[in-house]
Order: sequence, then C-alpha cells, then structure tokens
Amino acid sequence: MSKLHPLVFLFDVDNTLLDNDRVERDLRSHLARSFGVAARSRYFEIFEELRRELGYADYLGALERYRLEALHDPRVLRMSTWLVDYPFARRLYPAALAVVRRTRRWGIPVILSDGDAVFQPRKVERSGLWRAFCGHVLIYVRKERALGEVERLYPARHYVMIDDKQRILDSVKQTWGERVTTVLPQQGHYANDPGNAARYRPADITVGRIGDLLAYQRSALLAADSRQIG
Repeated sequence: MSKLHPLVFLFDVDNTLLDNDRVERDLRSHLARSFGVAARSRYFEIFEELRRELGYADYLGALERYRLEALHDPRVLRMSTWLVDYPFARRLYPAALAVVRRTRRWGIPVILSDGDAVFQPRKVERSGLWRAFCGHVLIYVRKERALGEVERLYPARHYVMIDDKQRILDSVKQTWGERVTTVLPQQGHYANDPGNAARYRPADITVGRIGDLLAYQRSALLAADSRQIG
C-alpha cells in the first residue's frame, strides 16, 4: 500500500488549470476557416453526441466519426494535426502553475481529470502540466467513480478537490464527506451555469479564478466550510 499522506490536492485540468473554452473557440474558428461552416457544425454535432455517450469530451473520437462521413475529403486528415499540435501552454490560466507550486509546500498535487487515453494525456503534456505535477497524473473516464482507485494510489488523511464542475464536487463530497475540501473556481461555462446552484450543494470554497487560491493559507483549505473570495 502507498504511504499515507497528510494532504493531497486533486486538480482538474479543463477550465480549472487550462482555459479549455478558449481552446474550443479556437477549434471552431479553425474548422470554419479551413473546412467550412457546414463541416464545423457537423463535427460539433458529433462531438456533443459523443460527449453524452461517454461523459467526457473526446475531440479525436469525434473526428474519427466525422471522417467516416467524409471519407472522400482528404482535408479531414489535417484536422488531427491541428489538435495534437495546439499550443496548450498558452492557455494555462494566470497563476495556475503558481498555485500548483504553492500546494506542493503543503502536500502532494495530483491531476485528476476525465478524458480519453490519447488526446487528454497529450494536452497535459503539451501544456507543461505533466512536468509541473512531477508525473502525478490520473485520467479516468468518469473520475467521480474512481475515487477508490485515487485512495489506493494516493491515500491521504485529507483531500482538497479543485474542479470547475459543481456536479463533480458534489459527488466527491457525498463520498468523502469531511475528508475532502471542495473548491470551485468560477471559470468556464460549467462553473457559470446558473442552474447548478439549484441542482448541487455549494462547494466548500468558491473563488473567482484559480489564482485566487494564492490568498489562502493551508488552514483555510483544510476547513470544510463554505467560504468565498475574489
């Protein structure tokens, strides 16, 4: 069994450390410019269908399905190049890496993300996050269902879960209770969905931006109560 750690910080990636909404906007612009508005619309129709099926965003999987509909268009083969070579490091939120470095003083920072087995690891690598987290990277299909595996790999007396999805934070809180402090950065379309307040319990801590966590001390992050800053 792995060593029991006093404190483990679990960071989501998309719209938590990295502005994935901006990445998606760039992709939409690229597809319209290079392949036309109709191609862009059809690709994102498939993308949303696949997201409902899988529970996470699968950009390359959507491209594979789109390719089956456009086998005679050789331009489709160039779509994947844009995705895998995208400069993700430019889309890290301000102070995101500083927050990771700060948490390393108090515990072990770990990436806990949803995603596929190819593109999501590529995104983590290209953004510089893999190195920033010293290889402590976990990527699951539905991470809220993999908490037992997280505990096995990173057993801890207390966890701090930082995620832009209130649904995920609520689910983790139901499982771990007072053993986890949930943190919601209000970044991206999920965090700013007005319907979330009625559907899910509030996070223990809500911040306007990931960088706002630099204003918190370790004791505040260990207190599982409802706080706000920023």
